[in-house]
Amino acid sequence: MLDWLTAEASLGSLAVAAFLAATFVPLSSEVVLVAVLRLHPELHWTAVGLATLCNTLGGMTTYLIGRFLATKKPLKEIGTVRRWGPAVLVFAWAPFVGDALCVAAGWLKINWIAAAAFQAAGRFARYWVVAQGALLL
Repeated sequence: MLDWLTAEASLGSLAVAAFLAATFVPLSSEVVLVAVLRLHPELHWTAVGLATLCNTLGGMTTYLIGRFLATKKPLKEIGTVRRWGPAVLVFAWAPFVGDALCVAAGWLKINWIAAAAFQAAGRFARYWVVAQGALLL
C-alpha cells in the first residue's frame, strides 16, 4: 500500500510541476519527471502521458491569457506565429520563447484545437526523450 501512495504522490507532484512549468512560473518539470522515473520506472508511460497532458494544459492557460488579456503592444513572436501558423507551437516547450508563442497564438486567435494538438506533440516528444534518458541512468 505504501508503494501505491508513494507512486500517487510522485505522479501528483509531476502533474503540478508540468502544469506550472508551462505557465510563466520558472520551473523544470523535466527534473521531476526524471525523479519519478528513477523511483518508479514501471510508471514510464503513465508519467510521460501525465506530464504531456498537464504541460499542454498549462500551455493552453497561457494561450488563454493571450486570447483574453492581450495588450495593445504586440509581441515580436506574433509575426512568427502568423507566418507559420499553429505548427510553430510544436516548439511551445522551449524555454523563454515557448510562453511567448502560446500568448501570440492566443492573441491571433489561432484555432485552439490545432494549438493544443501541436503543443501536445512537441511536449510529448520532449518528455519522451527525457524519459528515455532517465531510464538509461
